[in-house]
Amino acid sequence: MPYCEVGKTQNAVDAALNNGIQIYYRTYGHGPIKVLLITGLAGTHDSWGPQIRGLAGTDRANDDETMAVDRESDGANNEVGGIEVCSLDNRGMGRSSVPTKKSDYSTRIMAKDAIALLDHLGWKKAHVFGHSMGAMIACKMAALVPDRILSLALLNVTGGGFECCPKLDRKTLSIAIRFLKAKTPEQRAAVDLDTHYSEEYLEEFVGSDTRRVILYQEYVKGITASGMQSNHGFEGQINACWRHKMTRAEIDLIRSGGFLVSVIHGRQDVIAQINHARRLAEKLQPVARMVEFHGGHLVTHERTEEVNQALLELIKASEMKMSPHDWNNFPKKRSGVTEASNRTTVERETSIIIAKIHVFLVYLISLFMTAFKYGRSSLQRLKPVRVGASSPK
Repeated sequence: MPYCEVGKTQNAVDAALNNGIQIYYRTYGHGPIKVLLITGLAGTHDSWGPQIRGLAGTDRANDDETMAVDRESDGANNEVGGIEVCSLDNRGMGRSSVPTKKSDYSTRIMAKDAIALLDHLGWKKAHVFGHSMGAMIACKMAALVPDRILSLALLNVTGGGFECCPKLDRKTLSIAIRFLKAKTPEQRAAVDLDTHYSEEYLEEFVGSDTRRVILYQEYVKGITASGMQSNHGFEGQINACWRHKMTRAEIDLIRSGGFLVSVIHGRQDVIAQINHARRLAEKLQPVARMVEFHGGHLVTHERTEEVNQALLELIKASEMKMSPHDWNNFPKKRSGVTEASNRTTVERETSIIIAKIHVFLVYLISLFMTAFKYGRSSLQRLKPVRVGASSPK
């Protein structure tokens, strides 16, 4: 089985902290162009299936003994040439190690896992694409080793912390409650569909069934095969998302790293709100391009062809050494225009205040739900005392 022992390629301090940690990965396709795919919260390496097929030209792993060796044809169906793709299970999920301490999970720690994987593979540089939590990890990785990044794609990303909280409305509140209650693959599959896709996409008919019906069956099968994420893994990865923050110095390291960035997002994402992604893309100027599609949190599956094309365009632009001026699609700022700038600053401050109120409300709701959960379980443990009728004297 393809595993990377994280501590083997790290310095003494990191190696001591990661002693025994193994990261599971698969590679696909062959070619001089290397792409590392980092998945999101509770996701496994095969979450990138549509992108693996679109980039590498195959979804059969290189370590599959039944694979016919045909390296010449790999990547021939795209416009940039041969691509080798690597996708991994982050610590806490899938076949990778599951540390039990929350302190063993952070986006910085998981970025170092990814760097160790590059060393293990012998890849000096790579195009690094991350989705959701994986995009947070990719940001940290780009700030840690900017000289090893050929390009950076951040899909359905937020800035961590309060930005991880979904928009507070009846729909997302219902999703959150169902998610916390989900104990079986069937329950988890039902809530994952509403989390990952836009409602319009799920209700479209494919033949005689809606996509919801078809995807539900696939999700149940997939979750049953991989197993539900352990409590340690889930709590650890949640902790990593909540603690994630990109400092100004880290943002500057990415901006000056000499590589192009694509921030790709679905407009109907109920988990990672698109305004946070837009704000990050603006901070990464002049090297970032903002790409928006009609779709939900898993826009990589909902708009596969468009997302794959955007990723190939990023690779092609990077290989051609396109200048940031020609790459980014943000309006050029005019000197002397202060009114719009001041208005933007006020809007940002207002959005931050609203977001903090939002977090407070989410916190109160979570406290209520926790109290309700434990209160109900306590009542269920209480056994009524039967009092028999008193005998006549």
